[in-house]
Amino acid sequence: MGVADIPLLGQIKGRLGWLDERQRVIASNVANADTPGFVGRDLKQPTDFAAAMRSGGGLPMVRTNKAHLAPAVSAPRFDSSKSPDSETTLDGNSVVVEEQMLKMAESRMAYDAAIGFYQKSMSMIRMAARKPGAG
Repeated sequence: MGVADIPLLGQIKGRLGWLDERQRVIASNVANADTPGFVGRDLKQPTDFAAAMRSGGGLPMVRTNKAHLAPAVSAPRFDSSKSPDSETTLDGNSVVVEEQMLKMAESRMAYDAAIGFYQKSMSMIRMAARKPGAG
């Protein structure tokens, strides 16, 4: 089992991918802030734990024994939906740059937190892999 196969690190990688895609969507909204009729978009939040439990888990299947069938793996897909901001201009544009900047800052903070968590996890793995007594 390689480091890339650790489920925790896979979850962090998925979160970073979602945050990266959200930044792209927000950047597209800002780029179209002057486009008549443009409606801002945003990504749906990843499923929270309570919602996952209500929907039967929502967690990926894991192969725990070589005799078990391998689960079908599909690439994560993030769906963006229309998410108009608080104001709509006379030309039908519903992007408020200030609100988009707040979303961008929020995503950046979450990205920094995920990177920090990843670094701490890797540090613990390196510590656990060290030879006993090694400095």
